[in-house]
Formats: sequence, structure tokens, C-alpha cells
Amino acid sequence: MQSLIYQRTIIGYHGCDRAVARKVLLHHKELNASENNHDWLGSGIYFWEYGPDRAMSWAIGISKRRPDRVKIPAVVGAHIHLGICFDLLDIRFTSMLTALYPLFKSTLKRQGAPMPKNGPAHGTDRDLVLRKLDCAMLNWAIPQIEKVLKVKFQTIRGVFQEGKPAYPRSGILEKSHIQVVVRDSEVILGYFLPKA
Repeated sequence: MQSLIYQRTIIGYHGCDRAVARKVLLHHKELNASENNHDWLGSGIYFWEYGPDRAMSWAIGISKRRPDRVKIPAVVGAHIHLGICFDLLDIRFTSMLTALYPLFKSTLKRQGAPMPKNGPAHGTDRDLVLRKLDCAMLNWAIPQIEKVLKVKFQTIRGVFQEGKPAYPRSGILEKSHIQVVVRDSEVILGYFLPKA
């Protein structure tokens, strides 16, 4: 297998509350990892790769649904070295998930745990944004793969087709994006305030 170390640095954007952005930029605080059971790529710090407008759109959406979480929408930019990356845009990684899925399923059955399902956040959600199955599978599979390969994955990267078609009968969707989750904050080289 080729090297798992990605010699690539990307720009990522994290949507958040302005108070969080200030703490990160002015007081050198770390962003908190997301630990929701529906996170698309499992646990970690989420960024939109080269997507500042998408990060702001997300922060604005959260401010409307959860004003206790995001009062004033903001975006923090970051230089991220992908490091040892579990890249879901590469079939060598997706094939690992395909191979491990039967073991994941039997493990849950043996534990008497229900199989998680991806589902909608609301009645008109056709994107199935509550990715409980994907989150559980990645959180379970990554440690299994790390043991076998004797590595620690620092980032996970995936593409997501999301939103309405950009125009009639299009395969291009309005909110499609590449998302990166940072599992090891050492790969975040630095933060910056994006231009408005």
C-alpha cells in the first residue's frame, strides 16, 4: 500500500459563533471536537475544504435553529496539513470500509445494539443529514484499521453531494462540498480570519 501520509496542506473553514472565533484567533484556544452521534465523518474538528461561504452558510443556519449555540455567525480559516489521512475520495479507503462492514454489523448484533441509520433532520430533508450509521461506522472502523496498519489517522476527508440541483435535471447540487475532520489538532498549522 502506498504511503498514507498526504504531503498536502489545504485551507479549511470552520463555521462557529463569533465568540469562539475570537477565542481561537486572539487567545490561541483550540476548536472543540464535535462528538455528535450523527457527524458525517465521525468525531473531530470539522472544516469545509476551500469553502468559506459554505462554512458561513452553515453557521447562519445553526444560528436560526440553535441561537444558544451560535449567536453571531462567524468563520475561522485554518491551514491544515492532511498528514495521515483516511481519504474517502480514494477507493483504497472506501474498500476498507466495505470489507469491515459485515464485522461492524455482527459486532453490534453480538452486543445487542441496534444498527444506526442515516436519516433526515426534518420532513423535507432528502440529504439524510443525520449520518448516524456513517458516524458509528467510522468511529468503530478507524481504530480497527489503525491497529492493523499501525498508524494514527490525523484527518478524514470526504465529499458530500448535498442540496437541490443547481438547475433542472442537474447532477450538480447546490451545497456539495469536501469536508475534512481533524482528529489530531497537531496538523492544524495555524488559524486566520478570512476576508469578509
